[in-house]
Amino acid sequence: MDSKYLAVIFPGIGYHKDKPLLYYASKLLLQQGYDLMFVEYPEMPKNIKGDAAKMQEAAELAYAKAEEMLSWIDYSKYQKKVFVGKSIGTVVMSKYIQEHHLSPKQIWYTPVEATFEFPAEKVIAFLGDADPWSDVEMLKQKAADANMPLYLYPDCNHSLETDDVDKNLEIIRDVMQKTAEFVK
Repeated sequence: MDSKYLAVIFPGIGYHKDKPLLYYASKLLLQQGYDLMFVEYPEMPKNIKGDAAKMQEAAELAYAKAEEMLSWIDYSKYQKKVFVGKSIGTVVMSKYIQEHHLSPKQIWYTPVEATFEFPAEKVIAFLGDADPWSDVEMLKQKAADANMPLYLYPDCNHSLETDDVDKNLEIIRDVMQKTAEFVK
């Protein structure tokens, strides 16, 4: 890694770096000169949706792995830092930022409720209004209370997708345009 820019990618559970949001965000960040670091998680608990204890366990496992994988990075040598998270990855990165007293720009793709438990500065967020993993109205209110830009996509699920492929392509283009503008 020899750039003055660093992007750290925190995936979701089952939503890895090769899925559309993280794949295209990574390509975009590479184009803008960022070094990329991908956090990868260990085996996670199954059937965590709606189970607070399993969600907490998953977040703790993911956080421990992030600590291990990122321990060697000297953040002070980077002029620009961007952290990108998807779902539970937004929780892991928010906690990591707080624990390490960092101040990167943050991109939250489909954040979950626990993400909002951490202070949020320099954040842009994206959420589907049909996301079964989120209380959309509550997250809209939390984003408004934090004066955070939250882009809401009609009829989109937790992957910011619908049943219409053409619509999904429009959505990913819009999300990436907003992401590119934010990281400039």
